[in-house]
Amino acid sequence: MARIRKLVAALTRRGPHRVLRGDLAFAGLPGVVYTPEAGLNLPGIAFGHDWLTGAAGYSGLLEHLASWGIVAGAPDTQRGLAPSVLNLAFDLGTALDIVAGVRLGPGKISVHPAKLGVAGHGFGGSAAVFAAAGMPAKPAAVAAIFPTFTSPSAEQPAATLDVPGLILTTPGDPKTLNSNALALSRAWDAATLRIVKKAEPGGLAEGRRLTRVIGLGGPHRRTQKTVRALLTGYLLATLAGDKTYRDFADPDVQLPKTVPVDPEAAPVTPEEKIVALLK
Repeated sequence: MARIRKLVAALTRRGPHRVLRGDLAFAGLPGVVYTPEAGLNLPGIAFGHDWLTGAAGYSGLLEHLASWGIVAGAPDTQRGLAPSVLNLAFDLGTALDIVAGVRLGPGKISVHPAKLGVAGHGFGGSAAVFAAAGMPAKPAAVAAIFPTFTSPSAEQPAATLDVPGLILTTPGDPKTLNSNALALSRAWDAATLRIVKKAEPGGLAEGRRLTRVIGLGGPHRRTQKTVRALLTGYLLATLAGDKTYRDFADPDVQLPKTVPVDPEAAPVTPEEKIVALLK
């Protein structure tokens, strides 16, 4: 456990690589891409934003991943009040194609086609599941961070996935009306559910958010640091194949800054959560 604690502590800090920022719009898709300054056959991901947010809200997270050698592209689409989860999923696939198919930077950066993943936060977490399920060539890993209910539901495509997955949730998930983390974990056999200690579901995004106006919270530094460490370690293990971080992808290993999962906890629909809260 002491070794894992040191790894988590190290991964909360910036990695060894200098970082470059680019614009996906040059390839026809609004969005951003962050890369290490140099490196060939790197791992790469496409990252989906939460509701009423945008790619800029995750600049710190994307830059953090790039500093650890992971190319990260994020589409800046579907930002309105009524976004389409299917359209964002399509854009995630496009972003991943750009990341994998275009020589980035001054020709010194490339992504290996077998080291690709999709990830997302909230609404974008569910979009990542749709994106992975719809890809002809499945990604090597998927991460849904504090995923939320969408229409259509992400549980159905999750049930078709046999690729490794990471689902992060909070201890208060059963009381969170729009969280579908437990339902996703039950539908998705290859996914590992981790409960992040003292995390706030909406706290991952940075800067000012419209969701604060309607009482859904703002940035939470502790949540950001913990998620950066857990996600980076998971991607280094699953995409980069770095055995140093293999415990981050092992469902039988209890990681620091997480709490044990109750195997008897049943997924609850939004309707059931409302009824329970009104009692």
